[in-house]
Amino acid sequence: ADGSRNLSLDSIPMGLPMSDPTAWTTAMNNLGMAPMGMTGQPLLPDFDPALGMMTGIPPINPMMPGLGIVPPPIPPDMPAVKEIIHCKSCTLFPPNPHLPPPATRERPPGCKTVFVGGLPENATEQIIMEVFEQCGEVIAIRKSKKNFCHIRFAEEFIVDKALYLSGYRIRLGSSTDKKDTGRLHVDFAQARDDLYEWECKQRMLAREERHRRRLVEERFRPPSPPPVVHYSDHECSIVAEKLKDDTKFSEAVQTLLTWIDRGEVNRRTANNFYSMIQSANSHIRRLVNEKATHEKEMEEAKEKFKLALSGILVQFEQIVAVYHSASKQKAWDHFTKAQRKNISVWCKQAEEIRNIHNDELMGIRREEEMEMSDEEIEDPAEMKETEESALVSQVEALKEENDSLRWQLDAYRNEVELLKQEQGKASRDEDTTKEQQLKLLQQALQGMQQHLLKVQDEYKKREAELEKVREDKLKIETLLETLKEQESSTSRICACSQEKECPAEKMLSNSPVKSEREALLVGIISTFLHVHPFGASIEYICSYLQRLDSKICTTEVEVLMTRLHHTFKQELSGVGASLEKRWKFCGFDELKMT
Repeated sequence: ADGSRNLSLDSIPMGLPMSDPTAWTTAMNNLGMAPMGMTGQPLLPDFDPALGMMTGIPPINPMMPGLGIVPPPIPPDMPAVKEIIHCKSCTLFPPNPHLPPPATRERPPGCKTVFVGGLPENATEQIIMEVFEQCGEVIAIRKSKKNFCHIRFAEEFIVDKALYLSGYRIRLGSSTDKKDTGRLHVDFAQARDDLYEWECKQRMLAREERHRRRLVEERFRPPSPPPVVHYSDHECSIVAEKLKDDTKFSEAVQTLLTWIDRGEVNRRTANNFYSMIQSANSHIRRLVNEKATHEKEMEEAKEKFKLALSGILVQFEQIVAVYHSASKQKAWDHFTKAQRKNISVWCKQAEEIRNIHNDELMGIRREEEMEMSDEEIEDPAEMKETEESALVSQVEALKEENDSLRWQLDAYRNEVELLKQEQGKASRDEDTTKEQQLKLLQQALQGMQQHLLKVQDEYKKREAELEKVREDKLKIETLLETLKEQESSTSRICACSQEKECPAEKMLSNSPVKSEREALLVGIISTFLHVHPFGASIEYICSYLQRLDSKICTTEVEVLMTRLHHTFKQELSGVGASLEKRWKFCGFDELKMT
């Protein structure tokens, strides 16, 4: 076999007697082994295992035994010459080379055992050991009473060498009796020990592979984030100090968020958490200022880019003027054909690049003009709306202040309840100090209640002022309508001509939608509220619109929606502190009613 040719048996000395050294040398050469003498010395000192003694045999690559790697067998069309092998107690005669090779079964995994059939009846285990020991180390021989046995070798590659002896005729000594002759048939055998060892080896390889993959996964696994400490008064003070520091703000906010999610907020720790939340809220102004500085830097960069682009355009104009002056009759006649061609090509390229840069600069200027025009176009009605929106914003600020005072009042009440609960458990010596604390807290509560009453009074006054402003606005609108009716009666002819020329402008003036921008906002808001059938707050709507245009403010959107009361309606949901205003789209309901 090819594996038997590719394997060297230098580690197995073979000191068997030979009657024909030449035949033994030829057989060993066909096996790919260095020929050995009786004393274990090589018969050919210059023998090269990489070269074969016969033509047509490929070069040999010796492999170390014991690795469990079995090379593929020799193809059947490969020519192989087998010679007579003489042993101490028997002689092996090769089969007819013209006969087909003996058939073998499929090789079992991890096969180290062979079946040997066709043995002479008088063959003993010593004779079998003498024949097959030259292939390699034999572990066990199980001989049957019939003419066959099973031989188990130490390694898998020795099985391929034993298969080489399949087909040989064996004769014991010089006897010609039938009991002393036979034809060897060597084939793979399936043994439980071989399968068990092979499975153990595969499991060991699988364990090594899993261990190697686990090491690779652990090497490339990202490091886990540091654990968040548990809540305590000491850790709370540390986090509160970190929240005041801009560099450690993100880490402290993450810890605060984890504590709130864990449910660390209770009556005892509510004030600490409120102070930490208040510290986190104080960073909003810093973030807004940072955003403003970045926007300012962006505007300055735009101005620098515009100035640099205008300077480049001036230089392009100068270069194009040079090309045009060179193309005139005075200078053009003095240039050669190649020079004229180059000048014309250069002129075209410069003009194309100049036009591209000029279009870019004009686009920037056009955008700036559009932004300026949007800011300058303001109607007097919009001025009134801004005043009304300012009042509304003041009322909202007072509401927020009122809510915050209520929350503080609830916190003080919780503290009073805690003090009352602890009062029964404490000793009599501490009663006086607790009474003083209760008095102080009661005084603080009275002051907070008085302040709350003042805020409520101011809130009522602001509401009355807002109602007055709305009544004045209604009066002004009625006066404007009467004036328009008088003007329409005096100038019907002009109105008819104006209606023919610009009917769209008239529709816009009579409609509650003042401009194309407001009409676009109404369409976007209607589509947004149509997707949200249960309504949405004004902050939610403005956050969606500010993605499209960052200049949109909540007061402008709220005034526009209150003006279109047939299209949008406002509903209040919740009770007490959970009171919430929601806007809904009611255009379809109004159409059904009309």
